[in-house]
This record gives sequence, C-alpha cells and structure tokens, in this order.
Amino acid sequence: MHIELFDTQGLGGLTLLGTTFAFVFSLLVGSFLNVVIHRLPLMMEHEWQAMAAGDEYNEEDANGSSFNLATPASRCPHCQHRIRWYENIPLISYMALLGKCSACSAPISVRYPVVELLTALISTFVISHFGYNSVGFSLVALSWALIALTFIDIDHQLLPDRITLPLIWLGLILNSFTLFTTLESALWGAVIGYLSLWSIYWLFKLMTGKEGMGYGDFKLLAALGAWCGIEQLPLIILVSSVVGILLAMVLMLLRKHQIANPLPFGPYLAIAGWIAIIWGRPITEAYLQLFRF
Repeated sequence: MHIELFDTQGLGGLTLLGTTFAFVFSLLVGSFLNVVIHRLPLMMEHEWQAMAAGDEYNEEDANGSSFNLATPASRCPHCQHRIRWYENIPLISYMALLGKCSACSAPISVRYPVVELLTALISTFVISHFGYNSVGFSLVALSWALIALTFIDIDHQLLPDRITLPLIWLGLILNSFTLFTTLESALWGAVIGYLSLWSIYWLFKLMTGKEGMGYGDFKLLAALGAWCGIEQLPLIILVSSVVGILLAMVLMLLRKHQIANPLPFGPYLAIAGWIAIIWGRPITEAYLQLFRF
C-alpha cells in the first residue's frame, strides 16, 4: 500500500498522516530543546570557569559525572528523582502528573510543555506551508535554533556562539543554492546585519559609557541576514525594535521592570527574523504598494 505524505495540490499540502508526523516528531524535538536551553549555558559556564582557572575543560560536573546534552539523565531539581521514560513523554507526562514531580510533588515548570508545544506548532505550520522539501526542512531547523536562542537569552541574556555561528554558515551555504535569496544578498545581509548593531553598540557606549546590547545580538542579526538577505534587514530591525519598545513600556507600566535593567534583545530579533523569512516579501510589497503614488 502506498501512502503519500503530501498531495499534489498546492505547495506543501499535507495529508493528515504527514501533519501528524510533523507534530509528534517536533514534540520530541521540543523536549530536547528544553535540555539544550537548560544545559548549554551551564556547560559554557563550566568551560569559562575552567579557562579562568587555567585548567583544561572536561565535561564533568562537581561530582565527577559526565555533564553534556546527553548525560546525566534528567532529574527533579528538588529531590533528584530520576525521571523515568514514561514521565518524560512530551505534553502527556506533564498533564498526567498534573505538573508535579511523582516523587516529591514539587511543581514542574510550565516552561517545559510550553517549549514542546511551541516547537510542535511552529514546525507543523512550516511543514504544512512549505512541504517536506529542502525549504521546509531548512526553515524547521532555523525555527528550532531560534526557539532555543530565545529562551536561553530570556534566562541568561546570552546568545551562544555554538548556535549563532553555525546559523550564519548554514544560511550562506543554503543560499549558495539560492534557496531563499541570492548568495550575494545573503553575504551582504550577514555583513551589514553584524555591522549595523555593532555600530549602534559602540555609538551608545561612547555616548553613555554603558553597553546597550551584547555581541550575541550582532551575530544573531548576521545569521538572519545570511538567511533572509540584505533586503529583509530593515524589516527585521524595525519589527524587533518596535516590539521591544512596546513590551518594555508595558512592563514598566505594570511595575515589573526598571528602566535601568536591561531586557534581552535576542527574542525580538528571533521573532522578527522568523516573520521576515516567512512573510517578509509580501509585507515589503504591501508596504511599498501602500505608499506608492
């Protein structure tokens, strides 16, 4: 029996089987992204501490156990109960456990199912829209990276080079085949993306003596420029800036943020970049049409 994952009518018109597969597989990826979001900053911190002490870095924690994205097995942070496989099924286990550890009943952060569901919904949308092809797979991979970067930046105000730098190279490689834009546009998108925020950083620092953003923001915009091309950079910068300003104003009105405290800019860049690569051209064309006389 032959089953097609997507039909021949329209770009990426998926059958129920194809959509279900994308959703379930992406839930599993979302579970892994939770591990990346939690452990990658800790791994980097261990590496920095080793470098500061002049020691050679190794993947071991204070107890001498291997610590990386694969080991040790997940445990409850409160009672160190080892999470069994049936307690680690995306979404289902959280609901079955009523959001509590099975051993000590301590609350499990709602962040875990949120990341899993967000990853599944975004991935399923991308695959449903673009199909099981090079464009769809590439955009799903980009979405996964942006989700990880968003939550790491929210938690630590950090955008790891281990994610941003490969994104730059991957964007350039994909666009060498003109997957999303021309290689020339991708190259200059990366260059201008980096230099634009780098220039703002130094201008702000010279004027105020303070750092307004981190180098990770430069690299993330460079990566988005490598994927979207130089034409989409104005849209990315505009959308991310407007959203960031509006959110900061709302938080200050709710007295949940002090103006002197920095807000991570990476999540706004990630959201704006994802919007730009999916809908950038239609948005730009609509804008130009609106103001065409």
